[in-house]
Amino acid sequence: MSKLMITAALVGAEVTRDDTPYLPITPEEIGQAALEAREAGAAIAHIHVRDENGAPSQSKELYRRAIEEIEKRTDIIIQVSTGGAVGMTAEERMQPLTLRPEMATLTTGTVNFGQDVFMNTPEQLLAFAEEFERYGVRAEFEIFDVGMIANAMHLVNKGFFTGHLHFDFVMGVPGAIPATAENLLHLVHQLPEGATWTVAGIGRHQLPMATLGIVLGGHVRVGLEDNIYYKKGELATNAQLVKRVARIAKELGREIASPDEARQILHLTKSKFY
Repeated sequence: MSKLMITAALVGAEVTRDDTPYLPITPEEIGQAALEAREAGAAIAHIHVRDENGAPSQSKELYRRAIEEIEKRTDIIIQVSTGGAVGMTAEERMQPLTLRPEMATLTTGTVNFGQDVFMNTPEQLLAFAEEFERYGVRAEFEIFDVGMIANAMHLVNKGFFTGHLHFDFVMGVPGAIPATAENLLHLVHQLPEGATWTVAGIGRHQLPMATLGIVLGGHVRVGLEDNIYYKKGELATNAQLVKRVARIAKELGREIASPDEARQILHLTKSKFY
């Protein structure tokens, strides 16, 4: 079994400072949160950015500043979001790809998202695929329902996303696939040979899904984007959520991957940010 890659989803687009005072918002805060997550055991920092009012943004310049702040502090893999926030245009969402980060997420289908609909039409997915290829960014396919795996493989079969394939199962979003052990196994069984996967449980599902990910040989995503509580009624920090998963993994005999070890697992080649 390979070493465990822990992704820290530091910010997201839905959580606010009214929900938790521990949410990093400014580029400097995001940089510090990434450092703390790295020290706690994370190999990957999944980031969104916020504007000066704390609202979600896909601004290229805000992403540039956040990436610079992270790279000043740590060697963690930086994974930007192309999901942005519900209602953003595809053009808005693509902006951080132009910075050529090591990784970026790509949701490969439309999904009910609470009371909203997160749109990803076939035409939009093709446009995203072309931009990922243009800037040489490794994708993490964000899978909110089982059909999205087939959508991702349709793009692969058209010649996009050559090389290693990595998937993230986002489970427990109202309107998307429920977070159960049976559903996680079903998702894993749909993957092509050689692909790697991460699981992200939403809210109270974060800890049980993370534990299953460790045991089943997958990888784990935790963080304030997906869950703000350490336990019922007790707010958490990103670092606390990472540290707990690292401790559980060690108790179960699973070693933790460093960023460079995660780069080997994902077949990434670190290049200078520009």
